[in-house]
Amino acid sequence: MPLSETPDPDTFDALARRALALVMPGHRAVLGIAGSPGAGKTTLAVQLAARVNELSAASGGPGAPFAMHLPMDGYHLAESTLRRLGRLDRKGAVDTFDGWGFAALLQRILVERDHTVFAPSFDRRVEEPIAAELAVEPETQLVIVEGNYLLVDDGPWAGIRGLLTEAWFCQTPDAVRVSRLVVRHELGGRSPEAALDWAESVDGRNALLIESTMARADLVVSGVTGAVISRA
Repeated sequence: MPLSETPDPDTFDALARRALALVMPGHRAVLGIAGSPGAGKTTLAVQLAARVNELSAASGGPGAPFAMHLPMDGYHLAESTLRRLGRLDRKGAVDTFDGWGFAALLQRILVERDHTVFAPSFDRRVEEPIAAELAVEPETQLVIVEGNYLLVDDGPWAGIRGLLTEAWFCQTPDAVRVSRLVVRHELGGRSPEAALDWAESVDGRNALLIESTMARADLVVSGVTGAVISRA
């Protein structure tokens, strides 16, 4: 079931077909999905990649790994590094990621198509990146990257928009996002009170920056139903 509620299947398939159409012969496409913490970016990207693979196979093309999901979260700085820099208490802010490293990965994905490109993932059980756990195979033609800061126009992030074949923004009402984040933080070991405080303060401050980048997206998609909210 795509996203957190039952959407119109035709609507979700329309998104998948739009994503599939980004792939041109002889070129690898990178679709970026930005959005605030708890918006549903990961769910959208994972299920979109799965549906694109199904549609590709159904039309006589290749299935997996034709399309794959790649999270920006693998470029979180390690907690030991954040502690040394004095940033651990606001983990998730734009300067708690290796933006230059992430931009370099996207450049490699676009250029290095004759061999496997390895990328880090992020394990929420230990709140740390896992090196080289993800593999962009030569057969992969659509990489769906998702993360908070893909559309930020500053520092290392400023060059990312130009590396994306298309950019979408996943938008979800604040009350829904915060509710999701509280559950996430409780599962990570925080008390209900601490989880709510982090969701409203740290995540809330980050969301102000992220939401301001929405205008740079080609498409705004609901993180609840998967419906298109607006087009550029």
